Amino acid sequence: MNYYDARETRDPAARERDLLARLPDQIAHARAHAPAFAALLKDINPSTITTREALASLPVIRKSELTELQKAARPFGGLAAVKWGAACARVFASPGPIYEPEGARRDYWRLARAFFAAGFRSGDLVHNTFSYHFTPAGSMMETAAHALGCTVFPAGVGQTEMQVAAMLDLRPDAYAGTPSFLRILLDKADEQGVKLDSLKKAFVSGEAFPPSQQEALAARGIQAYQAYATADLGLIAFETPAREGLVLDEDVLLEIVRPGTGDPVAPGEVGEVVVTSFNPDYPLIRFGTGDLSAILPGASPCGRTNTRIKGWLGRADQTTKVKGMFVHPGQVAAVLKRHPDVGRGRLVVDNPDHNDRMTLHCELAAPVEGLAEAIATSIRELTKLRGEVCFCAPGSLANDGKVIDDIRKYE
Repeated sequence: MNYYDARETRDPAARERDLLARLPDQIAHARAHAPAFAALLKDINPSTITTREALASLPVIRKSELTELQKAARPFGGLAAVKWGAACARVFASPGPIYEPEGARRDYWRLARAFFAAGFRSGDLVHNTFSYHFTPAGSMMETAAHALGCTVFPAGVGQTEMQVAAMLDLRPDAYAGTPSFLRILLDKADEQGVKLDSLKKAFVSGEAFPPSQQEALAARGIQAYQAYATADLGLIAFETPAREGLVLDEDVLLEIVRPGTGDPVAPGEVGEVVVTSFNPDYPLIRFGTGDLSAILPGASPCGRTNTRIKGWLGRADQTTKVKGMFVHPGQVAAVLKRHPDVGRGRLVVDNPDHNDRMTLHCELAAPVEGLAEAIATSIRELTKLRGEVCFCAPGSLANDGKVIDDIRKYE
């Protein structure tokens, strides 16, 4: 079988009718069970929201607003329809912090579809290097693999030598994690004079995956595919063997809107990805991801008939993703607030040797002993990532309002 299920090859018009037919019930459910939506949509008659034009009249809730919404109404800002108990199997914390529920349903994050397109099958052993600590990434991958009948080795992050040793012993068929960490593991194996030749497939996410990296892995006999997913929505879109854009998941309704507004852009125009989810536990209606993308015309040569997007094209705001973790301007401000000797600051993100690096450039009038180390500690505590610190003269940083400057290049 070439497809996860028959829905992937439906007539596009039938898919659109199905999604729009499900919309009123989901809006009514969100109003009835999620207090924030009860207030936000109190004047809306759900039965009238049956077209994309009607949907576009509803307000957008943006990811950048979640931290403040959740501070005001713990734990989920009133956007979730579940409480602690059997219906909410786990709760996670992404940087911000932003808390996300995980329900008890099989393949809760719907990533099995993307794993299937990447060639994962029942009986595979999956070496999962996404974090199992705080963030949902490890569980997102594990639950998808289990839904397909795979066995999972919960490797998590770090400890490359131990990971290589385990891979040599267990000989996994597949890898799940960031592409950069897979390269680190392969390089470590080369350094040790051993081969991780059991790996034949990989599912990568959390950072950019340009064609040069895909080709480098293919040269080692590993076919790697990427997907676009978030901790709030689960799977949004996934790569297929056609390798022409990312095909939308069957259970999301996607819009591309002009950044900062809720207005849909013309087909093919770059804009912010806004998604309506049909998840009953976390019924996000017009959720603005902050990510930029664009619709690709036509259907995928792989035979899947759903809409395709170009993939991740940047951020609508200054939030950026580093080593699979979001870093927000508010976190940079919190670091600077801890250290009053520092004036303005700018976090520069680059990727020498294809490895993400953060450097916080700080304006400082006079040297302060131990300040660089203290700031680096604050960066690690507040973002859960390591960062370097660079001092510069007062007034030397550009006065353009930019807090995070992502200058990464991908070949």
